Amino acid sequence: MLTTDFSSLLEAALKRRKPLLQALAGEGTDCYRLFNGVAEGLPGLTLDRYGALTLMQTFREPALPQEVLAVEACLRSALPGPLVFAYNHRGKKAVEDFEKWHRPAPEALAEFTCLEGGLKYLIRARHRGIDPWLFLDLRAARRLVRSSAKGLSVLNLFSYTCGVGVCAGAGGAKEVWNVDFAQSSLDVGRQNAGLNGIPEDRFSLVTEDCLTVVRQLAGLPVAGRYGQKRRYQRFQPRAFDLVFLDPPAWAKGPMSAVDVVGDYQSMFKPAVLAAKPGGRVIATNHVAAVDYAAWAETLRRCAIKAGRPIKNIEPLPVDADFPSFDGNPPLKVAVCEV
Repeated sequence: MLTTDFSSLLEAALKRRKPLLQALAGEGTDCYRLFNGVAEGLPGLTLDRYGALTLMQTFREPALPQEVLAVEACLRSALPGPLVFAYNHRGKKAVEDFEKWHRPAPEALAEFTCLEGGLKYLIRARHRGIDPWLFLDLRAARRLVRSSAKGLSVLNLFSYTCGVGVCAGAGGAKEVWNVDFAQSSLDVGRQNAGLNGIPEDRFSLVTEDCLTVVRQLAGLPVAGRYGQKRRYQRFQPRAFDLVFLDPPAWAKGPMSAVDVVGDYQSMFKPAVLAAKPGGRVIATNHVAAVDYAAWAETLRRCAIKAGRPIKNIEPLPVDADFPSFDGNPPLKVAVCEV
């Protein structure tokens, strides 16, 4: 997997990031992407720093043991200070073989606290899921939410570990709802809120299918997939000042399915209807193949059909530690005024 000039690729990546890393340090951030392989010469490899922990991840084939050692050696040479290194393979192939030979050092399996904008977030190299507890590419969106949340009611859909919700709470939101089907993720979110002194009475955790919740808030009927029926929490229609919609690329649950390529409208319509007139919906799309302009037009048409036309829609660029030299970054963020 690794090329013989990996050290030079890493050196170039760190040089490219130098202005950003200085700016991030100034705002109290010690977590960022060190190397984004798809854009910087090694597709399928990423290197992320979360405070003391540096995490190597592969997404296609697992790296060979000697390759992991080579990456760790390069990192220890290039980065100042102490470093705890861990490696996770995220691809579907050869996972069992990977688990047999790769055993992180005990200190790499501890629970760490990293900082973003001075806020504290928990991170573990390995846990019950496969995703890190904080998605670094969403930093610019979290920054925007924090800077504009004062006095607002915020609905955070597909909240995972509540990074966006924590930013809303820290930014002075009067009320934050964090909705996710995974109780384990919301448990981490509760701890993140506690670490940052966000009062529980302003920070709600809703363990439920996101579309089931937002359709009720939007005043739309709820029906299970293929006619399936399931008990679910009941909510009365109501509107929020800010709705944050951050779905996975694809997911299937007992009540709904998520497909951001084929059917983003099924999520965006209720999100728009659950936003107050004059409010905002911040929507994300994580599929690299999706063109921003075409996706934004889909959002516009969907809002018109829902009877809530978008007044303005703007892209929100990701930070420079996620370079995309073709101008089409994997993560697209649309800030929609409704």
